[in-house]
Amino acid sequence: MKKLICVSMSCLAAVPAAAQEFRDPCSTTICAGDVILPVRRINDDEITVVATGNRQLIEQSGQSISVITAREIVKVQGPDITRVLERLPGVTLSRNGGLGSTTSLFVRGANSEQLVVLIDGVRMEDAAAPSGGFDLGTLLPGGIGKIELLRGSNSVAWGSDAIGGVLALTSDTTARLRASAEYGAHDTLTTSAGARLGTDATFLALNGGYVHSHGISAFAGGTEPDGFRQWNVGGSGRVAVTNDVALVATGRYADSRVDFDGYPAPTYTIFADTPEYQTTRQGSGRAGIDYRGNALRLAAGLALSDTRRSYFDPTYGTASNFDTAGRSVRADLTGRYDLGPNLSLDFGGDSEWTRFSTTYNARSTARLTSGHLLLGLHQGRGLNLTAGARIDDHDRFGTHWTFGADGAVGIGGNWRLRASWGQGFKAPTLYQLYGYGGNAKLRPETSESFDVGIEHGDRNGPLHFALTAFRRDSRQLISYLWPSGYYNTGRARAEGVELELGAQISPRLTAGAVYTYVKATDRDTGTELARRPHNAVTLSADWTTPLAGLALGGDLRMVSDSYDLPGNITRLDGYALATLRASLPVGDRFELFARIENLTNARYATAADYGTYRRSAYAGVRARW
Repeated sequence: MKKLICVSMSCLAAVPAAAQEFRDPCSTTICAGDVILPVRRINDDEITVVATGNRQLIEQSGQSISVITAREIVKVQGPDITRVLERLPGVTLSRNGGLGSTTSLFVRGANSEQLVVLIDGVRMEDAAAPSGGFDLGTLLPGGIGKIELLRGSNSVAWGSDAIGGVLALTSDTTARLRASAEYGAHDTLTTSAGARLGTDATFLALNGGYVHSHGISAFAGGTEPDGFRQWNVGGSGRVAVTNDVALVATGRYADSRVDFDGYPAPTYTIFADTPEYQTTRQGSGRAGIDYRGNALRLAAGLALSDTRRSYFDPTYGTASNFDTAGRSVRADLTGRYDLGPNLSLDFGGDSEWTRFSTTYNARSTARLTSGHLLLGLHQGRGLNLTAGARIDDHDRFGTHWTFGADGAVGIGGNWRLRASWGQGFKAPTLYQLYGYGGNAKLRPETSESFDVGIEHGDRNGPLHFALTAFRRDSRQLISYLWPSGYYNTGRARAEGVELELGAQISPRLTAGAVYTYVKATDRDTGTELARRPHNAVTLSADWTTPLAGLALGGDLRMVSDSYDLPGNITRLDGYALATLRASLPVGDRFELFARIENLTNARYATAADYGTYRRSAYAGVRARW
C-alpha cells in the first residue's frame, strides 16, 4: 500500500497566526497516512505585522524589525515604557520632566512625530497636536503583551507618518487572571490587572491599571514636585462565527493628569516652577471582521482614535485656559492572497477622516484615501523578496505615490543577509494647515531610506547577532518661522550603524548588548538635529540563581553628548544610568520584585532645564493564574 507523505508549506507564503487565533494557516506539518507530525512550532515572537501590515514571519522580511515579548516587559519592571524601548537599536528618547511628561521617541534620528504608533491595530496620532504624533508619556506598559519596532521608512504599507518607522503594541490576552502592584520613590504607586475568558476561538480579554506619583519638579532647578496620575482600561475580543470567519474588537481609554512648569508672570520669559497642569483623555478602538481561507485572508474594520487635552493654570482660576480636540476615523481593508506555493500578494485600502479644534481654532477636517499592493516571493529560509507601491489622495494636497522593496537571503547556519529600500511621507497636520500660522498650500514631508545588514537568529532566541548600516534622506520638511508661519523647505539626513548581540550563555544566564551610532543633520544649515546623540549603548544581563528561583538582573544605558536646540548652542552632556533588579517566586502564583534605578545617583538631562530622576527604589508583588 502506498503511503501518502505530505509537507505543509503554508507558512512559507502565508500569514502566520498566533496560538490564540481561531485558525492557524501557518502550521508546518508532515503527514504520514492518517498521522500528522509537527515539524516546527511557530512562536509569536517570530511573527510581525509591521513589515507588510499582515502577519508574517520576521525572517521573510528584509527590513530591520525587533520584537519585545511580554516576558521581557515584565522582567524590566515599572510603569515607564522607555526603559523597555531603550533595549532596541536605533532608539533614543527625550522627556520634559518626570513620569507622564511629554516623551519623544527618535528612531534612527527621525522626529518623534515621524513614527506610526499602533495600539491593538489602531493608529494613535493626536490629530489636534501641531505636528501630530503620539506622546509616549501617556503610555504605560501594564497590559501590553508584545512590542514590535520597524526601523526605516515604510509608507508603502503604513502611509502617512511612517518616515522613521512603525511601533506596534499589542495587549496581553494570554493570562486567565493577572495582577500586580508596585510602590516606591516619590510616593509612586503602580497597579495593573487583566483577565481572559473563553477559548482560543472565542474569547474576551480585559485589562486596566492605575498610576499615581508625587513626581519630581519638571523644572530642573525647581523645588515644587510635579505629579502624575493615570487610570486606564482596555479590552479585546474575538467571536468565531465559522472556522473561517471571526468578529474582532479592541478598545482602550486612558485618563491622565500631569503637572508641568512654565513661564510665570510678570515677564513670561524665565522658565520656573508654576502650578500648571494638563489633563489628557484618550479613547481608541476598532471593530471588524476577519476571514481566513486556504489562499485568501481578509481583515476589514472601522477604527476610532480621539484625544482631548485641557491646560490649567490655577493662578488665574479653576477653568481651563486652552483646550484641544483631535479625532480620526479610519475604515480599512487589508488582505493577502497566495498566488502560488512561494508567491503572495499583500494588499489594502483605507480612508481616514480627521478633524481638530482648539479654543482659538474652529473645527477643520481632512480626508486621506489610499490603496497599496505588495508582491512577495517567499522561499522559507532561502530567498525572500517583497516590492510594492502605494497611492494616497489627500483632499488638500492631492495625490502622492510611494514605493519600496526589501529582500533577505539565508546563507546557512541560521545566518541571513537583508536589505531594504523604502520611501516615506507625512501629510501636513490639520494644525499646520489651519492652526496658528497655518498654510493651506503645504506639501507632505518625504523621505527615502536604505539599510543593509547581516543577522543570525533573532533577539528572542538562544544566540542573536545583527549588524546594520542605514541612511535616510528627508525633504520638504515642515518648519515654522514667526510671523510667516509654516512652510516646506527643510532637508535632513540621518546615517549610522546598529549592532545588536544577545546570548543565552547558560540555562540560567542571558546577556545582551545594543549599540547605535547615528549622525542626524540639517542639510540646509549643517547643524545637528536637536537631542540626537551620536552614540547610545544598552548592556543587560539576567541570572536565575539556584536560590529558590531568585532572579537578578541589570541594565546599563550610556548616551553621548547632544544639542538641545537646532542652533547647536546649548549642549546636553552624555550620561550613564545603571539599574539593578531582582525577583523571587513565592509558590506557583506569586512573585516579589524590586529594583534600584540610577544606581550611581547621576545628574543628567535629556532636555535642557528639565528635571530627571536621581537614585530611586521600588518594590512590588505580582500574581498570575
